[in-house]
Amino acid sequence: MLAGAFAGSLVGAHASAQDYPARDIGSWTVAASKDRSGCFLSRTYPGNGGTTLLLGLDVDGGNRLSVLNDNWSIKPRDRRKLTFKLTSGGYPNHAVIGMATDGKRGFVTNFDGEFPQHFAGSKALHIYRGDVPVEQLDLDGSGAAVAELRNCVGIHMAAPAARAGQARRSARIPKDPFAPDAKRKSRD
Repeated sequence: MLAGAFAGSLVGAHASAQDYPARDIGSWTVAASKDRSGCFLSRTYPGNGGTTLLLGLDVDGGNRLSVLNDNWSIKPRDRRKLTFKLTSGGYPNHAVIGMATDGKRGFVTNFDGEFPQHFAGSKALHIYRGDVPVEQLDLDGSGAAVAELRNCVGIHMAAPAARAGQARRSARIPKDPFAPDAKRKSRD
């Protein structure tokens, strides 16, 4: 479920483009999720398999990290435990779920609310499966990218509140107030 929700947000940002067009912040790209539930930053690293890292942040404060590579054999929905080491923090034996998108395989996971701050303050992210190194990624510029990610999320936090006010007002009005069976809808 988590992998599907995240993959769906990667398909495109066209629905949110009017509110927040994708932006490059150094080596990072920050974009809105298609479903307007938040934003994500991404970076593709050159090298063996072209690793892609994505960090998503939702308007409700949730986050998720996905790391994908053309060469990896992890299967969608596989459950694994990986260790994540940041310059400012770490997450040993952390649960991940396998996923595939855009021809790449990898994993997705979520972290505590402090993770984006740790990510922003770190120079590198090292990931291990036991003693086996999975990836070692340079996070240069992640502080500015996460700041812009939070800005993008702030835009989307304001937008649903405005839409909710419109929905409450118009939800009481029947679709066709002139239909023979039209009734006033409750305010509840």
